[in-house]
Amino acid sequence: MTPPLLPEHGGPDDGPPAAHDFSTNASPLGPPPALLSAVQQADRQAYPDPQYGALRRLLGRAEGVEAGLILPTAGGAEGIRRLTLAALQTGHREVWVPQPGFGDYALAALALGLAVRPYADAGLIRPEAPALVWICEPCNPTGASLAAWPELDGHLVVIDGAYEPLRLQGEALPPPRTAWRMACPNKALGLTGVRAGYLVAPAADAAWAQALSLAPSWVLSAEGVALLSHWHDADTAAWLAEARARLREWTAAQRALLAALDWPEQRPSDTNFWLARPPRPDIAPRLRERGIRVRDAASFGLSGWVRVSAQPPGSQAALQQALLEIESEDA
Repeated sequence: MTPPLLPEHGGPDDGPPAAHDFSTNASPLGPPPALLSAVQQADRQAYPDPQYGALRRLLGRAEGVEAGLILPTAGGAEGIRRLTLAALQTGHREVWVPQPGFGDYALAALALGLAVRPYADAGLIRPEAPALVWICEPCNPTGASLAAWPELDGHLVVIDGAYEPLRLQGEALPPPRTAWRMACPNKALGLTGVRAGYLVAPAADAAWAQALSLAPSWVLSAEGVALLSHWHDADTAAWLAEARARLREWTAAQRALLAALDWPEQRPSDTNFWLARPPRPDIAPRLRERGIRVRDAASFGLSGWVRVSAQPPGSQAALQQALLEIESEDA
């Protein structure tokens, strides 16, 4: 029997809850009060509109496109699976994925028998056949940004903007008009348990028709509709601006903390998460024993590295204490 292809993620595992979770790249500051209240008060006793007409019109106005070009998704992972299948059905045979990058891009392609082409530099993408190209901007797990969009006319290019609302420095590049865009607001809102996002198609073409046709009925729950309905509110934008300001402070403090504990390298990042190389290869399991979680980056092809995210001062103090204990044990 062919073994199943299973994704590997950070975050929750089958152990006890972590008291301090540095493995997640979601915002630790949570959602704006008004948005959270709307999610909590969502009508769970009734189906949402199966066509999501009002929601798509609202999001279309915010994105500057026709409502029909908005495709609600049950989070980014569902959008990746659905659009990969739509790409296959419209003649695309290669899938280009960032390396290191989110594993679901490649996994969705492999599950459908598509050729996977990893790339470390978007400027070196050279499809030999009609291709689906994933660009995560800023990228997970690195937090790095592109200097320029690659020229990929004639291919199905998708910009995963899940971490754009968590950009702490630099400015977003205006997206190419021919590219798809994918929005996953729940990370920036600290509501990753609410699976809600949307795709923005550049045109009502064959790929759009397939992606729309492949959506499950009621792909969004009532809570998901509530979240997306308040995503572009002025209150939400103000809350996110304040969150980014605080995350900049926490990021600077946490980088300084790790540097003082002789972590040999921390890579640059434009976001609230970054890659770091600890002084000991077994740091992730030893921290986990102390109720602290970091993201082992081996599954990204980065053995010996971890991904960490900025967390509140209390969590940083717990991390410092745990690392000092481990250093003392090994002395």
